[in-house]
Amino acid sequence: MLTQCYYPIFIVSESLNQNYLLNKKILTFVKIEFHLLLNILWSVFMEAELELATLGGGCFWCLQAIYNKVKGVVKVESGYGGGFIENPDYKKVCQGNTGHAEVVQIQFDTNIINYIQILEIFWNIHDPTTLNRQGNDIGHQYRSIILCHNENQKNLALISRDYFQKFYKDPIVTEIVPFTRFYPAEEYHQNFYKKNPYYSYCIYVIDPKIKKFMESFRHLLK
Repeated sequence: MLTQCYYPIFIVSESLNQNYLLNKKILTFVKIEFHLLLNILWSVFMEAELELATLGGGCFWCLQAIYNKVKGVVKVESGYGGGFIENPDYKKVCQGNTGHAEVVQIQFDTNIINYIQILEIFWNIHDPTTLNRQGNDIGHQYRSIILCHNENQKNLALISRDYFQKFYKDPIVTEIVPFTRFYPAEEYHQNFYKKNPYYSYCIYVIDPKIKKFMESFRHLLK
């Protein structure tokens, strides 16, 4: 919903029971970073275009299954990002020799959903305080990471990280780094949850995450 405030540009879920512009630190930051305010106003009032977000929060099967249910999301693709070799494959990534994380690349319509909301979902569907791990998935490829496609995404990622830190006891360890290149994962990884709903990992790991997401973000469901 749109907050009723001086700058009606931050769209925040009712699930938080708070909003960004009631937080004094965020208000102060917005007043100081005037160029950021102009960037956001530009994106709101000019003709919207499709935008990309590239995020990693553990197994890409989980993130793809959830973001596919979000209104305004046009496409979600599982893949690899944040590494240092070209054309990685699943076997090499799992060996930990490529530097890549399992990520999803999300294409979304900014007329319907914005980057702040994409990030709000991100902070709620994985644990950003565990280094190189999500549950029983352990390894550098399972690290929490935001790959920013431009300076505006970087600024918004930093703001949202600082805001959501208050909801976690331990420090958030999510990497916020520039996007370089995205490598699509093998075909059998794409829409894995949809293709294999009765696979044990889907039942015991992904299903509970989807249930939690749907309870908290009903207003963002397709």
